[in-house]
Amino acid sequence: MEKSEIIKTIARLGCEYDTISHFRGKDPIIFPRHFYLLFNALPPEENFPVPDSYKVRLQDIEIAGIIAAHLAWGRRAMILRDIGRAMNEMHWKPYEYVMAGKYRNEDKSLHRTVKWSEFAMICGNLRKYYTAHQTLEPLTPDQIRVQIFGQKSSLKMPNKKIHMFRRWMVRNDGAVDLGLWKTISPADLIIPLDVHVHDTALDLGITDRKPSDYRTAKEITDFCAQAFPGDPCKGDYALFAYSVENPKTKKPKKLKKKTVKSSSNTN
Repeated sequence: MEKSEIIKTIARLGCEYDTISHFRGKDPIIFPRHFYLLFNALPPEENFPVPDSYKVRLQDIEIAGIIAAHLAWGRRAMILRDIGRAMNEMHWKPYEYVMAGKYRNEDKSLHRTVKWSEFAMICGNLRKYYTAHQTLEPLTPDQIRVQIFGQKSSLKMPNKKIHMFRRWMVRNDGAVDLGLWKTISPADLIIPLDVHVHDTALDLGITDRKPSDYRTAKEITDFCAQAFPGDPCKGDYALFAYSVENPKTKKPKKLKKKTVKSSSNTN
């Protein structure tokens, strides 16, 4: 496919799929979106609990987004189930839970290899941060990585979950993303580099880089900016849509040939 055709395809798919109907009940964003709707006195879209007399704050949306993004890897059904488990633990009052300082801290799995002890660590880091600040908005992706997720600083990592969280909070598409952070331009966002986005970008020839790192994510983002000037992360929807409309055919596994030992007859 020619470069101009790829850009046209991305532009079309991005517009078609940047609608909540494609994500309602199916994507981790439904959790921070639930609190976003309550925050704006709008009716909920999901059948999630609505705590009585609880005043939803911006911090509730941010915390739900941080937890949802952190657990967003693996099978969709399992992701949604386990984010729901985390929200149940918080009694659907994320900010109140975090600031209370009493967390479920066990060496048991919350989601795949993520244990409740890791969840507790993130909650503790959020509490420390919110004690002195009102919002996570001023933090760079690397600062979120270090201060909230408790990981070592690295400017080479793709930080998929962090860039997805930032997309949710910055892009104001009036459809899926929430657009609550106003000091960051959508033009400065980086596409969340998950396996599907990377594979699709390789298939389309958007990038030929195999490493899943920041450089690859930036290369894909810069290409998508040609389809969506000033809003390259809309390309995230386009690449997702392309992978849905053009599923890869799994190659059948090759069967190993069995070697039959010959036996000599001495009779």
